[in-house]
Amino acid sequence: MTHHSSWKTPQNFLIIISIVVPIAFSSWMALLNNFVIERANFDGSDIGLLQSVREIPGFLAFTAVFVLVFIREQKFILLALGALTLGTAITGFFPSLFGLLFTTLLMSTGFHYLETLKQSLSLQWLSKDEAPEMLGKFISIGALASLFTYGALWVCLEVFSLDYQWVYLIFGGIGFALVAWMALAFPQFQTEVQQNKKLVLRKRYWLYYALTFMSGARRQIFTVFAGFLMVERFGYTAADITLLFLINYLFNFLFAKKIGRYIGKVGERKALMFEYIGLIGVFMGYALVQSAQWAAALYVIDHLFFALALAIKTYLQKIADPADMASTAGVSFTINHIAAVFIPVSFGFIWLVSPAAVFYIGAIMAGVSLILSLNIPAKPKEGNEVRILRWN
Repeated sequence: MTHHSSWKTPQNFLIIISIVVPIAFSSWMALLNNFVIERANFDGSDIGLLQSVREIPGFLAFTAVFVLVFIREQKFILLALGALTLGTAITGFFPSLFGLLFTTLLMSTGFHYLETLKQSLSLQWLSKDEAPEMLGKFISIGALASLFTYGALWVCLEVFSLDYQWVYLIFGGIGFALVAWMALAFPQFQTEVQQNKKLVLRKRYWLYYALTFMSGARRQIFTVFAGFLMVERFGYTAADITLLFLINYLFNFLFAKKIGRYIGKVGERKALMFEYIGLIGVFMGYALVQSAQWAAALYVIDHLFFALALAIKTYLQKIADPADMASTAGVSFTINHIAAVFIPVSFGFIWLVSPAAVFYIGAIMAGVSLILSLNIPAKPKEGNEVRILRWN
């Protein structure tokens, strides 16, 4: 390797992906509600349909492994990034229900394949020792990119009063240009182990699947209902919510890498136990909270706990056959999204009766996750995946 290309490493490839994704995805998310209401005249059922369509590719993430028969993972991840950035770039040109369903499907297919492949490649390219801290670093860098994206969005909308059409085009276009550059700049990295090209479900991974499912359920309560609580109960404006997001990203930027290092030091079991005990408290807090300030504090703490969920991925890396990474990443994204399909709708009905009940159920779910996490061995590896209820 020549001195000039010493930066062309798998780690840097993944770092640049961690920068490109927020440029496209954060801008898509940040503008979405205003764009669909102001330009496409959406009502509640339209946005519900759009969000359901957005989750379909996540549900189908397991199909990634079938595509790998025809194309290598590194090329596939660049194509997925291309779809994500292109979908964002053209969103503003289709201000109608069908137009938005089309651009959302393109964007979301790219996004979910990309996240699946990113997990797979990270766990293949990174050593077991460096993985926790590097995965934390990716979150940290992604958070910084999100902060810059939000700041730039604000400037485009407030200072230059640009139309949505051009804002989407600029941010999607920057992302797309970066993808094209990556495709040309980086060599094809070799992976040590050939990946299984068929769907793999192994009984010995059951604890990983269970933790992943519960993690997906908890993600829905945060994304759908915690934000809704802020607006409905405490009257937070769009600007307030954006500010909360900025605080969340700032905290992630500051702490995610340290959290990764902490997981590497204390091990997956202790890290996840800490997360779930904390989450029980957070969800109980949501159910009981009376003041807007405390609600905001809970929201930020809740978001910070997400970084600890890295431990689920590093647990998989330790117990799994290295050839199963791609297939298992797809399966786990699908499992994670099973909850995304039924929780928002069913819990929405519970919300109408009692918002607090939604969060009490969330606390019970965190309790289930806690019991599951107690089954992780102190030193997980192939052949030592689970230790059933030996909790000492």
